[in-house]
Amino acid sequence: QVQLVESGGGLVQAGGSLTLSCAVSGTSSSLDDIGWYRQIEGKSRDLIARISILGSPIYEESVRGRFAIFTDNDKNTVNLQMDKLRLEDTGVYYCNRPSGRIHSWGQGTKVTVYS
Repeated sequence: QVQLVESGGGLVQAGGSLTLSCAVSGTSSSLDDIGWYRQIEGKSRDLIARISILGSPIYEESVRGRFAIFTDNDKNTVNLQMDKLRLEDTGVYYCNRPSGRIHSWGQGTKVTVYS
């Protein structure tokens, strides 16, 4: 069974940076098949970053230019570098397949941005 474990969240001042990590186990599928979602309190869980079939990153408009998704094949992780964080980036971040049959969700990692 595929297991996704998110980590790296925390409390950060607006304008700061965090790097989230998604440890993937139980599958031999490419790490490119895992994207990052964000769930802001009271709202739906939205896909914000993924890697296209051609290998290029695709971002939701609000994070484009500030976030970067990248994989580490040695550690079997999919990571999200988040720079220039804003108050509105506060939420719980999850990783999972961006389309098709979704894996079981991990517990997510909480990011809180303060002014």
